[in-house]
Amino acid sequence: MTSVEARSDARGAVPSAPDATQMEHRWRAFALLAVACFMTVVDMLIVNVALPTIGTRLHFAETDLQWVVTAYAITFGGCLLLGGRTADLLGRRRMFTAGLALFTAASFACALATSATFLIVMRGVQGLGAAAVLPAALSIVMNLFPEGAERNKALGIWGAVGASGATFGVLAGGAITRYAGWPYIFYLNVAIGVPALLIARRVLPESEGAQSRVQDARRRYDIPGAVTVTGSLVLAVYAISQAPTVGWTAARTLILLAIAAALLVTFVIVEARAQAPLLPLRLFRLKTLAGSNAVGFLLGAAFYGYIFVGTLYMQQVLHYSAMTTGLAWLTVGLTGVVLAGPAQILVTKASVKLVMATGMTLTATGILWATQVRAHGGFWGDLAGPFFLTGSVTWVFIPVSIGALVGVTERDAGVASGLIDSSQQLGGAIGIAIASTVAAARSQAMLGHGHAAAEALTGGFRQALWVCGLVGLAAVPVALSLVRRPTETDS
Repeated sequence: MTSVEARSDARGAVPSAPDATQMEHRWRAFALLAVACFMTVVDMLIVNVALPTIGTRLHFAETDLQWVVTAYAITFGGCLLLGGRTADLLGRRRMFTAGLALFTAASFACALATSATFLIVMRGVQGLGAAAVLPAALSIVMNLFPEGAERNKALGIWGAVGASGATFGVLAGGAITRYAGWPYIFYLNVAIGVPALLIARRVLPESEGAQSRVQDARRRYDIPGAVTVTGSLVLAVYAISQAPTVGWTAARTLILLAIAAALLVTFVIVEARAQAPLLPLRLFRLKTLAGSNAVGFLLGAAFYGYIFVGTLYMQQVLHYSAMTTGLAWLTVGLTGVVLAGPAQILVTKASVKLVMATGMTLTATGILWATQVRAHGGFWGDLAGPFFLTGSVTWVFIPVSIGALVGVTERDAGVASGLIDSSQQLGGAIGIAIASTVAAARSQAMLGHGHAAAEALTGGFRQALWVCGLVGLAAVPVALSLVRRPTETDS
C-alpha cells in the first residue's frame, strides 16, 4: 500500500491542496513547534560543559554531579511513549501547551536553584515536560502536512533542527556559562517558552475529535500499560546511565535491568489484551515504522556516544575550553543544516530507504575516521574531516522521522511520534553508557602498562569510537531489509 493510499484509507479521502492562506498558517504553526523541539533537544547537552561550574557553585559531591544530566534523561526518555499516547487521547495542542508550561516553569526553577538536590529534582521535572512536548509537537506536524513532498519538506527541516540541536547545545552551554553565568542556560528556556505559550493557542490547531476522546480516555485509559512501560523505560535508562559508575555486572545493575525487562514483557502481554492499548501492537505490522525505529535506536547509540566521546577528547586530551569545544562541534551542526535540503529532495524523489542507508553509512564512516585521533593532535589534522562527514547525520534523522510516521492514522500519531523519540533517546542512553565503559576500561589498562595519561585517554576514546562506528554500520542492513520503498507494500 502506498503512503497516499494508506492515508486515504485511514481518513476516507486524500486531503485537497491547501490555499496560500492555509499554507502560511501551517508554516507559522510549524515554526513554533520546531522552536519547542529545538529547546528540548538542546537541553539534553547544554548543561554538560557547565557542569564543573555548577558543581562548584552549588557544592555538588563529585559522584552526584552526573545527576544534573541523568535526571533529565530518565524522565525524558522514560515518559515519551506515555506522553505521545496521552496527546492522542487528550488532544495534541492541550498536551503541547501543558508540557511547554511545565518545561518553562521547571527551567525557571533550575535557574533559581541554590542547592544540588533542588536542581536535580527540577531537571527531572524539565524532562517530564519535554516528554509531553516532543511527541505532541511531531504528531501536530504530521497532521498539518499530508504525506508526500509537503510533509517531507517539513520533516526535512525538523530533522535538521534535531541534528543541529545537540551540537548547538554544547556551543550555547559553553558561551552562556563563560559570558553570562550558568543560570542563564535555563533563563534562555524561559525567554523562549513564555512567548511560545502566549501564541500557541492562536497558531496551533487542536487534534480532530479531541473533546470526544477526553471522555473516552476517562473511561478506557490503559493504566496497566502506562505503569508497566513507563516503569520499564525509567528503570532501563536509570540502570544504563549508572552502569559505568557502579559496574555493568554489579548486582544493582543486573537486578534493575531484569526488573525493566520483566515489566516490558508484562507490558506486551497487557497491550495484546487491552481494549484501548497505550501502544497498539498492530503498529509494528508497518515494516517501515518498525525499521525506522530500529534504525533510530542504533542512530541514537552511535551518534550520542560519538558526541560524548568527542567532547571528552577535546577537553581532556586537547585541553580545549568549553567555548572552543562548542565551536568545533558547530561544524557538524552547520553541515547538517546545509545537507537538510538535499535530503528532503532525495527522500521525495528516491526513497526513504536509500537516503537512510546512505546517511547512516556516511555517518558511521565519519565516526570510524575519528578513531585516528592522536594524543598530540589538533582540530584540522584529526577532527575536521570526521566532523564534516558526520554532519550527514541529517540524512538519517530526516528519513527516520518520515518513515516512523508512514501509514500511521491520525488517531495514533502521538504514540508513533513518542515511539520514535523513545527509540532515539534510549539508544543514546545505552550508547553513552557503553562508550563511557569501553573508554574507561581501555584507558585504565593502558595506564597500568605504563602509558602516559594523554596516550591512555586517547587509546580509550579510540576504542569507544570504534564501538560507536560499528553500531552505526549495523544500522545500514537494518534499513535496507526492513524499510520499504514507496512502491512496496508496508505490511
